[in-house]
Amino acid sequence: MSVLNSHVLVLNQSFQPMSVTNVKKAIILLYLGKAEIVEKNCEYVHSVNAQYPLPSIVRLTRYIHVPRKRIILSRKNILKRDNNQCQYCGKKTVPLTIDHVIPRVRGGRDSWENLVCACVKCNNKKGNQTPEEAGLRLLQNPQRPNHIFFIRYTVGSVDQRWKPYLYMN
Repeated sequence: MSVLNSHVLVLNQSFQPMSVTNVKKAIILLYLGKAEIVEKNCEYVHSVNAQYPLPSIVRLTRYIHVPRKRIILSRKNILKRDNNQCQYCGKKTVPLTIDHVIPRVRGGRDSWENLVCACVKCNNKKGNQTPEEAGLRLLQNPQRPNHIFFIRYTVGSVDQRWKPYLYMN
């Protein structure tokens, strides 16, 4: 990957994570005075007249009101949230299905808190029962993810300098 296409975390003026962009766009924001560098790499990008430090994190100079990002409930997003792993046995290498923790026939709804990834074997074992009735335990309680989770997921390996801003250890 080209150095100009590497990832840069964009923070709002209030230091809240907004998105991820590439170095090219971040340098344009810096040049136009719309952002400032919070963290930089030790490398530089050179132009004819100047050199710019390679940004890792930039902060917008003006606060931008961004409507709360709503993550769409979809099979693809449930697989991402659950890290492509069966939430009952932990297997990752098998075909996965989506399971209702509280079965639909018992009033279970299609919601972030009621849908999990399950391998075919665990899903068939559970059937129309609750996990407790089927003798299964969830590895983690399902919950609605926030946009910060998807920033982390999209980028893959996160720059160590980003962790405090993405609320990671």
